[in-house]
Amino acid sequence: MIAQEAQYRDWMLAALKGDAGAYRMLLAGLTRHLRSYYARRLDSGAAEDAVQETLIAIHTRRATYDPALPFTAWVYGIARYKLIDEYRRHKRRATVPLEEAGDLFGHDEAEETIARRDVGKLLDKLTPAKRQLVSDIKLDGVSVAEAAKRSGLSESAVKVTVHRAIKSLNENLREELKEERRGDADR
Repeated sequence: MIAQEAQYRDWMLAALKGDAGAYRMLLAGLTRHLRSYYARRLDSGAAEDAVQETLIAIHTRRATYDPALPFTAWVYGIARYKLIDEYRRHKRRATVPLEEAGDLFGHDEAEETIARRDVGKLLDKLTPAKRQLVSDIKLDGVSVAEAAKRSGLSESAVKVTVHRAIKSLNENLREELKEERRGDADR
């Protein structure tokens, strides 16, 4: 699906601006890819249901798409959650022949992109100095001594700053989850 990333993204952006023709082309293209995605994981009836549920979810959540991020990662994120819902609904467990087990550990670009986006959004809530320290130490593996040297702070100050920044991010996440739960309860 990555090969069509630019085309799908263009159709999605046009659809968000009200272009019904672009939206029809987007949904038709996604339908083909989603059928292939689910056909490898579900029986034919369940696969078609999952395709339709995913298209509905894409439609209802289309306003949440961030044009600065890859479109296919957003779509596959939705598809993955619909697949998990299908497994839960039927209390199924995915089984894979042993000779195909290596594919389970392949590189999942969509998941990596989603994780990178989420971490980026979290870090954007910090001041630039705190963001740099957290990124250096927690993401890039820079030592506290090296981070202190780069920032001009003492090692103790770096440790305290990183600790407080992570604590602040944790509190923000808790508040966001509480708000989401309240929103879900209101629906």
